[in-house]
Amino acid sequence: MLRYFLKDHIRLTIDFRRTDQSKGVPPPPVEKPCPEGAKRIDLPPPENWTTITDIPLTSAFKKRQSHRVFKKLPLTIEELSFLLWATQGIRRMVNAGTALRTVPSAGARHSFETYLIVLQAEHLEPGIYRYSAVEHQLILERTVPELRHRIVDASYGQSFVGKAPVSLVWTTIPYRMEWRYHTAAHKVIAIDVGHVCQNLYLAVEAIGAGTCAIAAYHQELMDDLLGVDGEDEFAVYMAAVGKL
Repeated sequence: MLRYFLKDHIRLTIDFRRTDQSKGVPPPPVEKPCPEGAKRIDLPPPENWTTITDIPLTSAFKKRQSHRVFKKLPLTIEELSFLLWATQGIRRMVNAGTALRTVPSAGARHSFETYLIVLQAEHLEPGIYRYSAVEHQLILERTVPELRHRIVDASYGQSFVGKAPVSLVWTTIPYRMEWRYHTAAHKVIAIDVGHVCQNLYLAVEAIGAGTCAIAAYHQELMDDLLGVDGEDEFAVYMAAVGKL
């Protein structure tokens, strides 16, 4: 029965005339608002990058693999800017509820928020940040005591996560996809997050870094660490990143 989730029979059971989109409900915004008074950090836009070099796509494919050992070096702001743009950057805003990004998404719904657990990055204090793709900024969500230990605990004791300078955690806000697809949304959310992480695997090759995707984490501990409610927003995937 659990394999039913991987099949597409569910579309035959949905009356798409009754989705919120079909009812004329406005689409949800493309990203969460910035908390009032939160610290914002501008990221250098693509046209201002000076250290990001083009590499052959065939080379990125050939070298792509998971890495769990990283140098004790911070990531730079420009490198973070590139990785975030490559995985969730906005190419064009269609309207307040629809954006075209650097990764594909069913119906351009893009249900994800990107959080960064920063342990070592240039000009950033350790803490939990969120990427604002609309403004191409980092938002400091919170600082957390013993962050290194807490991220390891939330990752079922995978110690290499605590040695990575930065880990990206993607949460989903399911309603962004449910607004159009109802219960058929959940399969494509899982497909979409794979697109995002694959872009990360290719992008790190351009900055001499490596990554390891992680699907094994303690749901409640991770959601609590990020400060999300676990119901209308919750973690679905993560990846540790560091220089090689």
